Amino acid sequence: MAEENISVCQEKTYAEIYKTYADKIYKYLFFKYGNMEKAKDMVQESFAQLWVNCESVTFSNAKSFLYKVANNASLNDIKHQKVVLNHQKTSFTSDRTYESPHFQMEEKEFMIRLEYAINNLKEGQREVFLLSRIEKKKYKEIAELLGISVKAVEKRMQLALVNLKKTIPNI
Repeated sequence: MAEENISVCQEKTYAEIYKTYADKIYKYLFFKYGNMEKAKDMVQESFAQLWVNCESVTFSNAKSFLYKVANNASLNDIKHQKVVLNHQKTSFTSDRTYESPHFQMEEKEFMIRLEYAINNLKEGQREVFLLSRIEKKKYKEIAELLGISVKAVEKRMQLALVNLKKTIPNI
């Protein structure tokens, strides 16, 4: 039987697709966007969309459909986070009474600039930076995860730090 004729709506086929691609899509999203919980949510959303659209998605197109849905959902989430960040800029309230308002304002501005700077790094630089600084992975581990050399990891990290210093002076 040709792959085109296999129905994604059959539970056995759907389960096979899930086993094959769920972990791969999770890793793709996690290393691209750096958020474990959101990556898990986006994987679940992708498979839910596959189930809803199972009649129109062929078995041979299931992989590309899942990646496209996952990537689009992540991009939509990033857009939403930017809206939230803009809202926080305009309506900042703090429950920290032990710090001066001037310090609180400077800290908030720094965090906004830092998040903006990280989001504007090139994809490879952002992946390496987040894996190293947030996930506390060693360069060798990062190289293995991304399928690149340790030298490439070092170069990406160096470029990420240079770009962050350009975007945020006095870091």
